[in-house]
Amino acid sequence: MQSNSFSTDFKSQILQGIPSELPLKRERSSTISHAPKRKDILSIEEKKLAIENALRYFPKTWHAELAKEFASELSMYGRIYMYRFIPEYEMFARAISEYPAQTPQAAAIMLMIQNNLDPAVAQHPEELITYGGNGSVFQNWAQYLLAMQYLASMTEEQTLHIYSGHPMGLFPSSKDAPRVVVTNGMMIPNYSKPDDWEKYNALGVTQYGQMTAGSYMYIGPQGIVHGTAITVMNAFRKVLKKNESPKGKIFLTAGLGGMSGAQPKAGNIAGCITICAEVNPAAAKKRHKQGWVDELIDDMNQLVARTLKAIENNEVVSLAFIGNVVDVWEKFDSENIFVHLGSDQTSLHNPWSGGYYPVGMTFEASNDMMANNPGAFKAQVQKSLRRQVTAINKHAAKGTYFFDYGNAFLLEASRAGADIMAENNIDFRYPSYVQDILGPLCFDYGFGPFRWVCTSGKPEDLQKTDTIALNVMKGIKEAAPEEIQQQLQDNITWIQEAEQNKLVVGSQARILYADAEGRAKIAEAFNKAIKNKVITAPIVLGRDHHDVSGTDSPFRETSNIYDGSKFTADMAIHNVIGDSFRGATWVSIHNGGGVGWGEVINGGFGMVLDGSDDASKRLKNMLFYDVNNGISRRSWARNEEALFAIKREMDRTPELKVTLPNLVEERMLDNLFD
Repeated sequence: MQSNSFSTDFKSQILQGIPSELPLKRERSSTISHAPKRKDILSIEEKKLAIENALRYFPKTWHAELAKEFASELSMYGRIYMYRFIPEYEMFARAISEYPAQTPQAAAIMLMIQNNLDPAVAQHPEELITYGGNGSVFQNWAQYLLAMQYLASMTEEQTLHIYSGHPMGLFPSSKDAPRVVVTNGMMIPNYSKPDDWEKYNALGVTQYGQMTAGSYMYIGPQGIVHGTAITVMNAFRKVLKKNESPKGKIFLTAGLGGMSGAQPKAGNIAGCITICAEVNPAAAKKRHKQGWVDELIDDMNQLVARTLKAIENNEVVSLAFIGNVVDVWEKFDSENIFVHLGSDQTSLHNPWSGGYYPVGMTFEASNDMMANNPGAFKAQVQKSLRRQVTAINKHAAKGTYFFDYGNAFLLEASRAGADIMAENNIDFRYPSYVQDILGPLCFDYGFGPFRWVCTSGKPEDLQKTDTIALNVMKGIKEAAPEEIQQQLQDNITWIQEAEQNKLVVGSQARILYADAEGRAKIAEAFNKAIKNKVITAPIVLGRDHHDVSGTDSPFRETSNIYDGSKFTADMAIHNVIGDSFRGATWVSIHNGGGVGWGEVINGGFGMVLDGSDDASKRLKNMLFYDVNNGISRRSWARNEEALFAIKREMDRTPELKVTLPNLVEERMLDNLFD
């Protein structure tokens, strides 16, 4: 807890917004991770425009000094971050009572923004990047200062509109409207190629919000730990005999950065040997220090010996190899080490700007080539992908189950000319994890990543919510049909073990997978606990965009949609619009997400529970739609599990009337066009 003097100073700085006096110039920190230098893509005239765009946040009297400084940042880093305007106060999620605000809703959003930028949470905090190499909360620090000032002054009859990080302003609305509406990267379709992001982000007119970065709903790696644990557990269920344990069996993957750093922790929870390669020593050491990975190894022969020992002893252990995963795949092939599960979670949605590092080059050499010879770097990345796929194919021939973990690995490997296509030259030879696991087992039934944040900042409040959620899920499981018993049990086990697994980084937050029934019942129980002062402060509800309804992503979230509509984005758009008038406190819609700029449209929400009757009404209305919108679309695509789920919901909810497909016998289609 900060002192009153600090708190007062903090509040005054928030209320000030852009400072009245020009702060002293400051250098960026040498002790934290920074975004790589971006591509030099602007013409001279465009660079001038970028400077002009940046200067419009500040008074004319500062322009001469800041113009040179911003030009230097643009030259050195490829972006204008405005380091001079980084706040002096410490960046972390404070208790909601410490924020200067007219409404608890606005204060809760301020808390969530600061959590996304907490150095313990964010990947590149001084560049305002939360995860994924480019997932931004804001483009620059002026936008942050203005947004926080607007939130501090906002009433319950105003809405703040955020255009790709830029706070366009407060507009009159109503108490029932969202307090904030966020868009990120919403480009005209023909301007949604990777170089378009480089160009327009450098100009300061758009940004890549990832999923929960630009919508203020990131809760540290806990979210991806849960999703990865569920995925790995079910992947082992696919390849192992019934009742056979994952102990002593290998899950081989790559990436220990923002989101991917959760993989070894998830492997430990799933109960296997996790081997995760990471080329950036600082990222690997950070995860080891945080307790997310058990052991660090930087020698290949040592890795082989340690792996063989773990297999022999049936261990549950996570090993971080400081090096390139391509070398691991190749070495394990030559040593005939059997890999049960294989995947990859490097940021291949961002392959040319630090998302993937090619084999045979050092981390430092790669960063240098990335900035100074991007064409050569792209060639090296694609060569490495071809080599990686060749090694994976050898393992698959021995029985390895490889799946794409939603990072665009298969897509970029195909673009690199790797041997990754199925015999029909249309599909990939390996499935997306959504196609095989999360789609049919979770999303089609309505189960997805429901999360909450205790705005008091008190661990004891989080413990109380765990108990409440656990009791609700146990009650639901007693009467649930067989089809969703496993999903409920996995999440009951997750919550039972959550505290001992030490999942909290940053805000006091939790996640579990629940369907509409579970989300609404848990939320209502929270709201009553707040009303009765069992929980001491409001709770923020939200979810990952990686969910049942919020995201249209043909290579991930909607990859198990087979009616030809997976390249459409109607569902995500309807979701954010539908949530906005059903009670969400804030809504967001993004271009980008985890599989790449131009490859996905994804949306999210935040909802503040304050113990009121109004909050009770909102949560029931909005959470029901937020889930069932997606189940409806999935059922219309003829997904068997979704048809079961939506029919069951219509039986329980007479007001819900969904168009159902008439199923066609395949033989009726034979010989129609011969």
